[in-house]
Amino acid sequence: MKIDWLRPLLGQEAPFTTVHLDVTGEGEPAAREARDRWRGLRRQLAGEGTPEATLDLIEEALTPPTGRARGRVVIANPQGILVDRTLMAAPTSSSAVHGPVPALLPAALHNDEVVDHIIARVDRSGADLVRHHWGSADGDWHATVEGGHDDVEVTQTGPGQSRGEARQHDSWERNAEAVAQELDRLCASEAPEVIILTGDVRAVALVKGELGQKACACVIEVPGGSRGAGAHEDAFDTHVTAALDDFRARRREKVLARYREGHGRQDGAVTSLTDVVEVLTKGQVAELVLAEDAARTAEPEPALWVGPEPLHLALDEATLSAMGLTDLRQMPASIALVRAALGQDAGLTFAPDGAVDLRDGVGAVLRWSDPSTPHESAPSLSSDAGRLSAHG
Repeated sequence: MKIDWLRPLLGQEAPFTTVHLDVTGEGEPAAREARDRWRGLRRQLAGEGTPEATLDLIEEALTPPTGRARGRVVIANPQGILVDRTLMAAPTSSSAVHGPVPALLPAALHNDEVVDHIIARVDRSGADLVRHHWGSADGDWHATVEGGHDDVEVTQTGPGQSRGEARQHDSWERNAEAVAQELDRLCASEAPEVIILTGDVRAVALVKGELGQKACACVIEVPGGSRGAGAHEDAFDTHVTAALDDFRARRREKVLARYREGHGRQDGAVTSLTDVVEVLTKGQVAELVLAEDAARTAEPEPALWVGPEPLHLALDEATLSAMGLTDLRQMPASIALVRAALGQDAGLTFAPDGAVDLRDGVGAVLRWSDPSTPHESAPSLSSDAGRLSAHG
């Protein structure tokens, strides 16, 4: 899972104010309930010492409507809004925290449940495109692509019919080419994870045949959509949801399969807090793996020592001091690990209970390894091993 949306947090000074807000529903009644929830959280944050200016900035960010979103996460510090994300699922309960580190894991867990995608409804004259850019408060957009080549209505019979059909098919193919070119451009510029292709069966096939390799690899065909009125939208939405759920499961399993393979041969994956810290400091990590059940709890976790840069990470202060680093501080292990992963453009995956073997509730899939890389195998996952815990 991509976590580049957390990048604005790097290098920022504490304190941080994190708000997770339930914004379920549409219309004024739902908006009024969301405002009431925020007012309660604002009073709590004010009591914890959050500056009024920061609270005003958060309130201003929360004011615009959030459309289909059911949740919202905003992270701010005295310098301004650092993260503003919409969530597909509402948080279990609205909450707010003011302190030395942002509350990242709840937002990351929700982000793991979404898929950034484009829906392309095509017919033989063009397409309607809708971008569902979950996470950005203003990331959705709508666009229309018209091929510009009119269909030829074939009404005659006899020898001339084949020529009319040829002109008609050529028109369809040119229109499909125009749609495919736009999807290729969007795939390159906006990098959606999935392109849902739906609509006229012949047009879908023509568009798919014209797509470049990168865009074609993103395509999932879903029946039931249409550019015109009268489509069974409820049934189509159900099909889309099922397709995205399946993609999300495959996205997670792809990472976990790499972890199992590397862990099994003791090359390409590591586990335990000590070993993961070591490979993070060397920039070896492609994907950080955290136990999902531990991430969903609020139980105490160990602290790690960190320095000014994300890869300045250690189990103890002495290790960083020996490197000549100053301005050292402690940070909850989960936050420090995610910070280090972000600093090397690594992803983040949450492993369901029992899905993989994790010591201390943490593992990593590696970009590369060398003889100095830890190769110790881990015991089978247990209720104790599934949580971040102090090593030793």
